[in-house]
Amino acid sequence: MLVGAKFMLNNELINFLKKFDTPTISNALDIYRGSRSADGYTKYPFISANNKLEPIIGIARTAKIRASNPPILSPEETTSVRLKYYEYISKKFAEYPDASPVCVIEDLDWPNPTGSFWGEVNVALHKGLGLAGTITSGLLRDLDAIDKSYQVLANGIGPSHAYVHVVEFESSVNIHGLNVNDGDIIHADQHGAVIIPNQALSIIKKAINHMTKKEKHLIEAAKGENFNIEKLKDAWSKALNEKWEG
Repeated sequence: MLVGAKFMLNNELINFLKKFDTPTISNALDIYRGSRSADGYTKYPFISANNKLEPIIGIARTAKIRASNPPILSPEETTSVRLKYYEYISKKFAEYPDASPVCVIEDLDWPNPTGSFWGEVNVALHKGLGLAGTITSGLLRDLDAIDKSYQVLANGIGPSHAYVHVVEFESSVNIHGLNVNDGDIIHADQHGAVIIPNQALSIIKKAINHMTKKEKHLIEAAKGENFNIEKLKDAWSKALNEKWEG
């Protein structure tokens, strides 16, 4: 469905995309682009709060934090920024009314994050505000106490919050090599995150189904009896000849 020049990320498509891991989405985006790419995805590994959760899919709300130094603002001003941040991240996008916000938060201390913004309290607050999940280059703590139904993909684990504070929000951020802007469509799981261009929504279901069919020829052949190089070549040929019906 079109809304102006945009394609809708509706509930039906959201539920469909949650069935597939992020590498599958990445493969489908290769079909959308017509070639492979070395951009549009994270390049470094994450710690996952719960690997059993379904993938995160939603619209990016961006922010930056720092923990290695105290805030330069007064305590009152720092609190005001934090509350405005919570107000900002909880807002849904009018263009995508069915999609939940995803918190994408850059730790300015990366690659050596010092203090954790993510623990029992912030996980509870973000889940309560309706966020679909969090992707951060910062730290995670309170592993036994956090709500395990809320996904946090973090750079690592640490015990202290140090001087952690929100520096700014609604700005462009970089998370493990991925540039993310407010409003980007994000798909993420324990493998990392990718950005789905809005125009890719028009073919992504067909692209996923096409990739699944191609890979099925190889996987079934490899798992079959008496698999050998000749059967591999035959399966490879069938995969290459799988017709794209986009």
